[in-house]
Amino acid sequence: MKFVHWLLLGCVVAMPLSASAQWQWIDKNGKKVFSDQAPPPDVPEKNILRRVGPVPGARSTANPNVDAAPAEGAADAAAAAPAKAAAAPKPTGVDKELEEKTRKAEADAKTKQAAEAAKVAQAKAENCTRARQAKATVDSGMRIARVNAQGEREIMDDTARAAEQKRVQSVIDADCK
Repeated sequence: MKFVHWLLLGCVVAMPLSASAQWQWIDKNGKKVFSDQAPPPDVPEKNILRRVGPVPGARSTANPNVDAAPAEGAADAAAAAPAKAAAAPKPTGVDKELEEKTRKAEADAKTKQAAEAAKVAQAKAENCTRARQAKATVDSGMRIARVNAQGEREIMDDTARAAEQKRVQSVIDADCK
């Protein structure tokens, strides 16, 4: 009975290995492509990074450069590939689903930015209202009391009142435009 359990466990552990992408190459736009199928015939041999065992109709599976350090020409080609990708024009209509997702993501980002801007505008409006009320209170000449750091109540003197008027006016100048 234990043998069956070990056999089942071995199958379960080995299953993801067969499902992973087994081919890796750099396409003509300089992007890495991962697939379980062989690359198209127009992909040069130097751009194939990882291969699978023998596949009918596929190229040879021997790739001596997989674990070895890349040759000088390969390093130059790998460095030039991102530069070519940046200079290449953006393909139009290649993948309509991708373009639609991109448009939707951009629209969502604009919606979020608009919501954030509305929140900021609302907060500024509330701050403006509070600052104008505080200015009216300070300008009225009434006695104003504050609680200090020790929790004691203090009445504002003329210098504290002038400082508060200046502070409230700066808030009004910043938020009430």
